Amino acid sequence: MSRIISGVAGGHPLTSVATDATRPTTDRVKEALFSRLESWDVLRDAVVLDLFAGSGALGLEAVSRGATSARLVDQAEAAQVALRKNVTMVNKALGRSAAAAVRASALSFLASYRGELITLAFLDPPYPIGEEELAKVLAALAPSLHEDAVIVVERGSRSPAPTWPQGWHQLRERRYGESTLWFAETLEFDADEDGGRVGAGGA
Repeated sequence: MSRIISGVAGGHPLTSVATDATRPTTDRVKEALFSRLESWDVLRDAVVLDLFAGSGALGLEAVSRGATSARLVDQAEAAQVALRKNVTMVNKALGRSAAAAVRASALSFLASYRGELITLAFLDPPYPIGEEELAKVLAALAPSLHEDAVIVVERGSRSPAPTWPQGWHQLRERRYGESTLWFAETLEFDADEDGGRVGAGGA
């Protein structure tokens, strides 16, 4: 059973989404992902968007660890059932309405989004979504991002690297068995040998 790993809501179990089209993020991958994000200091006070959210495991982990808010977007009814339960549980543990479930496709949500600029975006698309459609979603996401946002894409390890919009820069690529994580940023940064982010002007 998946769970919130750490933070205020750490240890709480998550209701999962049962469908063959999804690829739930394992606790091992999630732990590695959030260890990396914490080393880059991008979680604290982050404005999070979790597209193709499924159970909401990534966005909810982020608010548990200090993000200000998270919008969890998925159009599938099965996902919404799990999301509503998980959002209610995490918000109760936090004592505030930090997370919100949204039923919409990724593209329709981004087309109408007028909220605060996003500083951290997760995309874990289901198996049927191809590279061209993912590229369209990434391009549609760009106008809603803060100038130094971090983007994380999780895909099957046999998938090619995402096609990043112009001006984005890949930070890292990490494979964990059947899943691979790609990290990118909207400014020209790179990761140093210790896993930190180093800008063009210095550390």
